[in-house]
Amino acid sequence: MIQFRSFGSSSAGNCYHVTDGRTELLIEAGLRFMDIRKALDFRVSRLAGVLISHEHIDHSRAAADLAKAGIDIYASAGTIAARGLSGHRIKVIESKKQFTVGTWTIMPFDVEHDAEQPLGFLLANQAGEKLVFITDSYYCRYTFSGLTHVCIECNYSLRILDENIAAGRVHPAMRPRLLRSHFSLENVLDFLRANDLSKVQEIHLLHLSDSNSDEELFKRRVQEVSGKPVYVAGR
Repeated sequence: MIQFRSFGSSSAGNCYHVTDGRTELLIEAGLRFMDIRKALDFRVSRLAGVLISHEHIDHSRAAADLAKAGIDIYASAGTIAARGLSGHRIKVIESKKQFTVGTWTIMPFDVEHDAEQPLGFLLANQAGEKLVFITDSYYCRYTFSGLTHVCIECNYSLRILDENIAAGRVHPAMRPRLLRSHFSLENVLDFLRANDLSKVQEIHLLHLSDSNSDEELFKRRVQEVSGKPVYVAGR
């Protein structure tokens, strides 16, 4: 059974732990290495690998340290080059070319963000469960079948953003950047409507903005549209 935990989910740092009970992975390494070690009860060696979606520091801060600790890091060539990662623990992966790590089969796919070759991930285990992970993307061009777990960024609401801009709480220059780099509540709802959710067990909302989100509203709206249990990742 898939278990998904957030160690951090904000612009200060993103890091998530996922296990099927046999193989443990991290998705993102945007926290300090010491904080990740603490979150893992100082048993870093139990990790089979780390998936990095893109090079921005709040998603990749500890990648080099984890590689030095003997953990394989999986990321696109663009992410690796932009982050300056090197060594035998750094594994290049490509969009739509699946690979395996322990009991997981992983399919990376391209997403839309202001980074070099950013990726989302579809993880399938041997029990037939499927987890999709999408963050830092303003939409997803793909749909997925047989999903059991949806882990998706829900960074802001367009209505809240515009209210904050009108009130002077957010600079207007932020608007076009957010619209072209991050998932809004409105786009998350469209994504859920476009996908078959019949087997979905739970939905995790990631990377909520500190100023342009409303946790209770986001959770309620996603529950209304999906009919599934919804969790907001701890920041």
